[in-house]
Amino acid sequence: MDARILLVEDDPSTMVSVRAVLGSEGLVPTLQEVPKSPEVATAALKALLNGVPLRDGFTTISTAVPPTTQLLDLTIKNGVANVDLSTQFDEGGNAASQRYRLAQVVYTLTQSSNVKSVVFQIEGKTVTVFGSEGIVQAGPVGRADFYDQLPSIFADRPAYGAALGNPGHVTGCANVFEATFRIALLDAAGKPIVDDQAMASCGTGCRGTFDVTLKYSVASAQWGTLRVYDPSAKGGTPEDIRDYPVWLTPGG
Repeated sequence: MDARILLVEDDPSTMVSVRAVLGSEGLVPTLQEVPKSPEVATAALKALLNGVPLRDGFTTISTAVPPTTQLLDLTIKNGVANVDLSTQFDEGGNAASQRYRLAQVVYTLTQSSNVKSVVFQIEGKTVTVFGSEGIVQAGPVGRADFYDQLPSIFADRPAYGAALGNPGHVTGCANVFEATFRIALLDAAGKPIVDDQAMASCGTGCRGTFDVTLKYSVASAQWGTLRVYDPSAKGGTPEDIRDYPVWLTPGG
């Protein structure tokens, strides 16, 4: 399933979209840029709905949001974003596609510290049952309502196509056995330069957060790969691999 959600970095002109890599189910953040706006949440959501293209070379990502969907209104009050979308958002696709598009909007808006949950409207009418598959919306929904749309290891930052920094700061959430997994860095030639164990705050049936700092060495600035994966119980063979292209730089 391919899906996309837009997130926003500290600079409001820098947007991050969380999409799904082809062949690997779940959402993934991808870096994009849009014109600066004081209304960051609105700018991010419009970029999502308009299908802002990825940077050159990143072509394996797509969206579950119907391409003709329009943003009619967006208000934020007491941590709840009320988003009004055109009727196209509610049309087409199966249950999986419909849940992905809901997740995209929720993760786009809840990246902002002043948004904790989202209420959906279609053409001014609050949604209680969404789509032809009858997805129940019993009030505001948040990120936890769409954990099933995430990969087992979800690296929220850095985004797919963003600069990692050196040392690099990697955050996200995971639901893996005993809360442990691996984070690796590969240089431009695909050579591993870091492969460290990481631990989430919860695991084995629950989704916990992680916050890891990676120190690495490269001779010059270059594109590399941030890889998160879960070693198998038998032999440690990598499973649930997620690769994120990132810009690597020599340490300061």
